[in-house]
Amino acid sequence: MLVKDMTMDATFASDIAVVNPARLVIRAFVYVLDPTPAQAEMLRSHCGAQRYAYNWALDQVKANLAQRTAEKSYDIPDSELTPPVSWSAYSLRKQWNTVKDTVAVNRETGVPWWPENSKESYSSGIANCATALSNWSDARSGKRQGAMGFPRFKRMHAVLSCRFTTGAFGLVTGGGDRRHVQLPRIGVVRTAESTRKLARKTAAGTARIRSATVSFRRGRWQVSFSVE
Repeated sequence: MLVKDMTMDATFASDIAVVNPARLVIRAFVYVLDPTPAQAEMLRSHCGAQRYAYNWALDQVKANLAQRTAEKSYDIPDSELTPPVSWSAYSLRKQWNTVKDTVAVNRETGVPWWPENSKESYSSGIANCATALSNWSDARSGKRQGAMGFPRFKRMHAVLSCRFTTGAFGLVTGGGDRRHVQLPRIGVVRTAESTRKLARKTAAGTARIRSATVSFRRGRWQVSFSVE
């Protein structure tokens, strides 16, 4: 059983009472960031990249479903229908990698812009879309309780967020530093509060950072480390 305690303003989520110590406990350590203007722009770019990849993946699935539905309306045999697009994150990422140089490009110059961001931003967006599609499918088939609508495209004014599960991310602790974190492609970013409590736990081997999620909320950037 995973126990997750989230807080948006506190440096550390409150301790959780664990009935069975053998069970895995996940906590969130959330820090407000103090990025430079250039870093803030990069953070915004990564969040936009994740949204773009999510919408791209959803568009592939919706277009495929619409095409197959149209073909069925003309009584085309199932064996002759356009092949279905796999909804798995792996398959969608594989497809993304084959077309990213043609779809993620500057319209005026034709130069691909996707290398400006960590590949993890695109992978996370596609993974989020795959999860949303899976949840909808499970709800429709009864495997998941509750009604759920088909996933929608993410709008530009949605909450900015980007998750990292690979790459160079975590705390910067060299020389006793307790006020900086490392993020893929963005680099070392100053925090508005001390990271001492988490640093002590990682140094002692009692905590391991699994992922980092940056987001923009209430006018400020923050990073949430998922820790086990």
